[in-house]
Amino acid sequence: MVSKNLIHEGSPVCQTCAQKNSSVFCKAKVEYLSEITGQKVSNTFKKGQTIFNEGSYPFGVFCINSGKVKLTHLGDDGKEQIIRLLKGGDIIGYRALLSGERYSATAVALEDTHICFIPKELFIHILKNDAALTFEMMKLLADELHKTELKMTHLAQKPVRERLAEILLFIEETYGFEEDGITLNVRLSREEIANLVGTATESTIRLLSEFKRDNMVELDGKKIKIINQKKLAKTANLQD
Repeated sequence: MVSKNLIHEGSPVCQTCAQKNSSVFCKAKVEYLSEITGQKVSNTFKKGQTIFNEGSYPFGVFCINSGKVKLTHLGDDGKEQIIRLLKGGDIIGYRALLSGERYSATAVALEDTHICFIPKELFIHILKNDAALTFEMMKLLADELHKTELKMTHLAQKPVRERLAEILLFIEETYGFEEDGITLNVRLSREEIANLVGTATESTIRLLSEFKRDNMVELDGKKIKIINQKKLAKTANLQD
């Protein structure tokens, strides 16, 4: 079910939203943005709070205004698997809505996160009438499929050390650095990083220590500083 333990706040105006140009709504018609502004509901989810649960039915889509979110899937062994990391401007819950299925993942706030909820009927109405928005959604779905294919290939072919290096670079690409220019701008537990890599927590802890020894990262609790990005990319075996 969708979480009801929310803090209601003033809704940002879609036309002037700071995340508009980085979202699928970047080319939506002004008239439809006005409709969304008038009908959406804006809420703040506290750190660790569930936005929606795997197995529940969608009643709309969620657009992240600010903050960070993880999507997790419960495996057959009962363990949580992180399948996506999201940030401001990203939209979630659309795949289940468009396919008419239940949510295949649970969305959880990684920090206090402000989210706009757009009702199903309004979102579908706009998709049917705004070709530009529909095209942006098609590009989003294609990009998601491409990333899934790459992840499956890497899980099958890359050793854990390379996958961990690549995940650290992916986290940097997603959330960037803090003001010092080297500290990843998100706090993830070792278990969460292991889930992203697809390995045991113990292996992640050991490899992070090796990365520190090899002067690629510095570790301070959940803070991870990337001090040699080029060497980390080489370890990840990424193509130039």
